[in-house]
Amino acid sequence: MSNQQTIAYPFAKVGLPAPDFKLPSTKNLATLEETVSLSEYRGKWLVLFFWPYDFTFVCPTEIVGFSDSYEQFKSLDCEIVGASVDSVYTHRAWIETPVDKNGIGAIRFPIASDFTKETARAYGILDDESGAAHRGLFIIDPEGILRYQVVTDMNVGRSVEETLRVLQALQSGGLCPVNWKPGDKTLG
Repeated sequence: MSNQQTIAYPFAKVGLPAPDFKLPSTKNLATLEETVSLSEYRGKWLVLFFWPYDFTFVCPTEIVGFSDSYEQFKSLDCEIVGASVDSVYTHRAWIETPVDKNGIGAIRFPIASDFTKETARAYGILDDESGAAHRGLFIIDPEGILRYQVVTDMNVGRSVEETLRVLQALQSGGLCPVNWKPGDKTLG
Protein backbone atom coordinates (compact mmCIF):
# COMPACT_ATOMS: atom_id res chain seq x y z
CA MET A 1 0.00 0.00 0.00
CA SER A 2 1.32 3.45 -0.92
CA ASN A 3 2.02 6.08 1.70
CA GLN A 4 1.59 8.88 -0.84
CA GLN A 5 -1.24 11.28 -0.26
CA THR A 6 -3.16 13.08 -2.94
CA ILE A 7 -2.82 16.81 -2.41
CA ALA A 8 -5.92 18.86 -3.14
CA TYR A 9 -4.93 22.25 -4.52
CA PRO A 10 -7.26 25.19 -4.00
CA PHE A 11 -6.62 26.44 -7.54
CA ALA A 12 -5.24 25.46 -10.94
CA LYS A 13 -1.78 23.90 -10.99
CA VAL A 14 0.39 23.14 -14.01
CA GLY A 15 0.66 19.41 -14.63
CA LEU A 16 -2.72 18.61 -13.08
CA PRO A 17 -6.20 18.49 -14.62
CA ALA A 18 -7.46 21.98 -15.38
CA PRO A 19 -10.43 23.08 -13.28
CA ASP A 20 -13.66 22.26 -15.05
CA PHE A 21 -15.96 25.06 -16.18
CA LYS A 22 -19.27 25.51 -17.95
CA LEU A 23 -20.04 29.17 -18.62
CA PRO A 24 -22.56 31.24 -20.57
CA SER A 25 -20.96 32.59 -23.73
CA THR A 26 -21.28 34.63 -26.89
CA LYS A 27 -21.04 31.48 -29.02
CA ASN A 28 -24.53 32.36 -30.30
CA LEU A 29 -24.50 36.15 -30.16
CA ALA A 30 -28.20 36.45 -31.04
CA THR A 31 -29.57 34.28 -28.23
CA LEU A 32 -26.66 34.10 -25.75
CA GLU A 33 -27.99 30.64 -24.84
CA GLU A 34 -24.90 28.55 -25.68
CA THR A 35 -22.33 27.69 -23.05
CA VAL A 36 -18.66 26.80 -23.31
CA SER A 37 -17.18 24.06 -21.17
CA LEU A 38 -13.80 22.46 -20.73
CA SER A 39 -15.21 19.08 -21.75
CA GLU A 40 -16.26 20.31 -25.22
CA TYR A 41 -12.61 21.05 -26.03
CA ARG A 42 -11.40 17.57 -25.07
CA GLY A 43 -9.18 16.25 -27.87
CA LYS A 44 -7.91 19.74 -28.79
CA TRP A 45 -5.53 22.21 -27.26
CA LEU A 46 -7.20 25.17 -25.58
CA VAL A 47 -6.03 28.67 -24.76
CA LEU A 48 -8.26 30.06 -22.02
CA PHE A 49 -7.57 33.66 -21.13
CA PHE A 50 -9.18 36.12 -18.72
CA TRP A 51 -9.19 39.90 -18.49
CA PRO A 52 -10.48 42.14 -15.69
CA TYR A 53 -13.47 43.91 -17.28
CA ASP A 54 -14.99 44.70 -20.65
CA PHE A 55 -14.92 48.28 -21.98
CA THR A 56 -11.44 48.97 -20.64
CA PHE A 57 -8.25 49.99 -22.41
CA VAL A 58 -5.73 47.11 -22.45
CA CYS A 59 -8.31 44.32 -22.85
CA PRO A 60 -9.40 45.15 -26.42
CA THR A 61 -5.81 45.02 -27.66
CA GLU A 62 -5.43 41.47 -26.38
CA ILE A 63 -8.82 40.21 -27.51
CA VAL A 64 -8.47 41.65 -31.01
CA GLY A 65 -4.88 40.34 -31.17
CA PHE A 66 -5.99 36.79 -30.35
CA SER A 67 -8.90 37.09 -32.78
CA ASP A 68 -6.58 38.31 -35.56
CA SER A 69 -4.35 35.25 -34.94
CA TYR A 70 -7.21 32.77 -34.60
CA GLU A 71 -6.36 30.89 -37.82
CA GLN A 72 -2.79 30.32 -36.59
CA PHE A 73 -4.13 28.73 -33.41
CA LYS A 74 -6.66 26.64 -35.40
CA SER A 75 -3.87 25.36 -37.65
CA LEU A 76 -2.21 24.05 -34.46
CA ASP A 77 -5.42 22.21 -33.43
CA CYS A 78 -6.01 24.80 -30.73
CA GLU A 79 -9.18 26.64 -29.78
CA ILE A 80 -9.44 29.92 -27.88
CA VAL A 81 -11.93 30.99 -25.21
CA GLY A 82 -11.81 34.44 -23.65
CA ALA A 83 -13.50 35.28 -20.35
CA SER A 84 -14.16 38.01 -17.84
CA VAL A 85 -16.44 38.45 -14.84
CA ASP A 86 -18.82 40.59 -16.92
CA SER A 87 -22.19 39.23 -18.08
CA VAL A 88 -22.80 37.82 -21.55
CA TYR A 89 -25.01 40.87 -22.15
CA THR A 90 -22.06 43.16 -21.49
CA HIS A 91 -19.91 40.98 -23.78
CA ARG A 92 -22.50 41.27 -26.56
CA ALA A 93 -22.73 45.04 -26.12
CA TRP A 94 -18.93 45.29 -26.33
CA ILE A 95 -18.82 43.18 -29.50
CA GLU A 96 -21.61 45.25 -31.08
CA THR A 97 -19.99 48.57 -30.16
CA PRO A 98 -17.87 50.01 -32.99
CA VAL A 99 -14.13 49.89 -32.41
CA ASP A 100 -13.86 53.69 -32.67
CA LYS A 101 -16.30 53.90 -29.72
CA ASN A 102 -14.24 51.54 -27.47
CA GLY A 103 -15.88 48.35 -28.77
CA ILE A 104 -14.11 45.25 -30.04
CA GLY A 105 -16.19 44.35 -33.09
CA ALA A 106 -16.64 40.79 -34.34
CA ILE A 107 -14.45 38.26 -32.54
CA ARG A 108 -13.60 34.82 -33.94
CA PHE A 109 -13.85 32.88 -30.67
CA PRO A 110 -16.43 32.76 -27.89
CA ILE A 111 -16.28 35.05 -24.90
CA ALA A 112 -17.46 33.45 -21.67
CA SER A 113 -19.11 35.09 -18.70
CA ASP A 114 -17.70 34.12 -15.32
CA PHE A 115 -20.32 36.27 -13.59
CA THR A 116 -20.25 34.09 -10.44
CA LYS A 117 -16.44 34.37 -10.38
CA GLU A 118 -16.15 30.65 -9.58
CA THR A 119 -13.93 29.91 -12.56
CA ALA A 120 -11.57 32.83 -11.92
CA ARG A 121 -11.34 31.65 -8.31
CA ALA A 122 -10.68 28.03 -9.39
CA TYR A 123 -7.88 29.21 -11.69
CA GLY A 124 -6.35 31.29 -8.89
CA ILE A 125 -6.73 34.66 -10.60
CA LEU A 126 -9.62 36.33 -8.80
CA ASP A 127 -8.71 39.60 -7.13
CA ASP A 128 -10.91 39.42 -4.02
CA GLU A 129 -10.62 43.13 -3.33
CA SER A 130 -11.82 44.39 -6.72
CA GLY A 131 -13.85 41.33 -7.77
CA ALA A 132 -12.10 41.30 -11.15
CA ALA A 133 -9.99 38.58 -12.70
CA HIS A 134 -6.29 39.21 -13.16
CA ARG A 135 -4.99 38.71 -16.68
CA GLY A 136 -4.59 34.94 -16.58
CA LEU A 137 -3.74 32.83 -19.61
CA PHE A 138 -3.82 29.04 -19.55
CA ILE A 139 -2.86 26.44 -22.14
CA ILE A 140 -4.69 23.16 -21.62
CA ASP A 141 -3.72 20.01 -23.53
CA PRO A 142 -6.13 17.66 -25.36
CA GLU A 143 -6.47 15.47 -22.24
CA GLY A 144 -7.51 18.44 -20.09
CA ILE A 145 -4.16 18.85 -18.30
CA LEU A 146 -3.00 22.39 -17.57
CA ARG A 147 0.39 22.75 -19.28
CA TYR A 148 1.13 26.48 -19.04
CA GLN A 149 -0.08 29.52 -17.19
CA VAL A 150 0.89 33.13 -17.01
CA VAL A 151 -0.76 35.74 -14.82
CA THR A 152 -0.04 39.43 -15.04
CA ASP A 153 -1.19 42.51 -13.22
CA MET A 154 -4.34 44.09 -14.57
CA ASN A 155 -2.48 46.78 -16.50
CA VAL A 156 -0.08 44.56 -18.50
CA GLY A 157 -1.20 42.83 -21.69
CA ARG A 158 0.00 39.43 -22.87
CA SER A 159 1.79 38.48 -26.06
CA VAL A 160 -0.07 36.51 -28.73
CA GLU A 161 3.28 35.70 -30.36
CA GLU A 162 4.68 34.26 -27.13
CA THR A 163 1.50 32.24 -26.57
CA LEU A 164 1.86 30.71 -30.05
CA ARG A 165 5.54 29.97 -29.40
CA VAL A 166 4.79 28.25 -26.08
CA LEU A 167 1.93 26.26 -27.61
CA GLN A 168 4.25 25.00 -30.36
CA ALA A 169 6.96 24.20 -27.81
CA LEU A 170 4.48 22.17 -25.76
CA GLN A 171 3.32 20.37 -28.90
CA SER A 172 6.91 19.58 -29.95
CA GLY A 173 7.21 16.90 -27.27
CA GLY A 174 10.86 17.78 -26.74
CA LEU A 175 12.88 19.77 -24.26
CA CYS A 176 12.87 23.32 -25.57
CA PRO A 177 15.78 25.55 -24.53
CA VAL A 178 15.62 29.28 -23.93
CA ASN A 179 14.34 31.29 -26.89
CA TRP A 180 13.34 28.10 -28.74
CA LYS A 181 11.29 28.80 -31.85
CA PRO A 182 9.42 26.44 -34.17
CA GLY A 183 11.96 24.79 -36.47
CA ASP A 184 14.75 24.93 -33.88
CA LYS A 185 16.17 21.70 -32.51
CA THR A 186 14.96 20.49 -29.16
CA LEU A 187 17.26 19.05 -26.51
CA GLY A 188 15.62 15.67 -26.58
